[in-house]
Amino acid sequence: MKILITGGSGFLGYHLTAYLNKKGSFDLTLIDINKFNQEEYDRKNELIIADIRDKKKMDNIVKGKDVVIHCAAALPLWKRQDIYSTNIDGTKNILDAAIKHKVKRVIYISSTAVYGVPIKHPIEEDDSKVGVGPYGESKIQAENLCFKAIKKGLPVTIIRPKTFVGVGRLGVFEILFDWIHDGKRIPVFGSGKNRYQLLDVDDLVEVIYLFLDKKGEKYNDAFNIGAQKFSTISKDLEELFAFANSGSHILPVPSVPLKLVLRFFEILHLSPLYKWVYETADKDSFVSINRLIETLNWYPKYSNAQALIKAYKWYLKHYKEVKSRTSGVTHTVGWKQGILGVIKRFL
Repeated sequence: MKILITGGSGFLGYHLTAYLNKKGSFDLTLIDINKFNQEEYDRKNELIIADIRDKKKMDNIVKGKDVVIHCAAALPLWKRQDIYSTNIDGTKNILDAAIKHKVKRVIYISSTAVYGVPIKHPIEEDDSKVGVGPYGESKIQAENLCFKAIKKGLPVTIIRPKTFVGVGRLGVFEILFDWIHDGKRIPVFGSGKNRYQLLDVDDLVEVIYLFLDKKGEKYNDAFNIGAQKFSTISKDLEELFAFANSGSHILPVPSVPLKLVLRFFEILHLSPLYKWVYETADKDSFVSINRLIETLNWYPKYSNAQALIKAYKWYLKHYKEVKSRTSGVTHTVGWKQGILGVIKRFL
């Protein structure tokens, strides 16, 4: 089976490639706008530096592929115009090429950010979609393109993952891990008693694998995925604190003033936390995964706490390496803490 993975050098792309290399004799082609660390990939994998916004190049690369796994996306910290052009125009290029070359299945990695800040839980796939900010809005529009492609006869599976963590996940989690490593108090919005579902990346890649050879209309749909076992933010973090044995503990902070402060610093580009993160941080946020369970007869292996601990173990093991890297805006490097780094000194 010839498989194209977009966003191949990213956090998900790396884990997905490693999983598929172990699972079978797949012919994998990986593309990404960023450079690949070639030492992390099997020599048999084809690595291509390419921008999914390049329509002609995407047409040439998609040609001859059996399956396209579309993971590439501009993340919330990117510039607004790049988020829209990458997530919408880039997705259209992939889908157009897949239709033209009769790809057997496209698996599109969307996000539960398409639900905005809902008040109904658990969130189901047919619930209202209201994007918060360019990222959420662009993901909704990209999904709309996928549903249009399905109507044209292209088999497309849309996966909406909760925020996923795992070995090598940094980004906003590197800030959390850094504070825990240094034994700092961890501010939480409100009481910390809200339930916030996460996802282990190993569960996500397994589900992608299970969809690869599926045929039939029931697979041409949107599917939520998240941990099946999760508790409140405070309880899940307390399990991580107990493992880390660092002296960190939760510091409840009133939500309204904290959100206003973070919004102010976001506008000034002094905080890495964007609107969707802090607007949902004090609310329940969990999805129903019943459709996925019923369709694949599959269940997640990892709980929130297990996923966090696994990611933190890796962080500890690679602490010096992580700290020697430059910061960035992807999930494979730490984000600049900005004003958060100043606040950290007092906690």
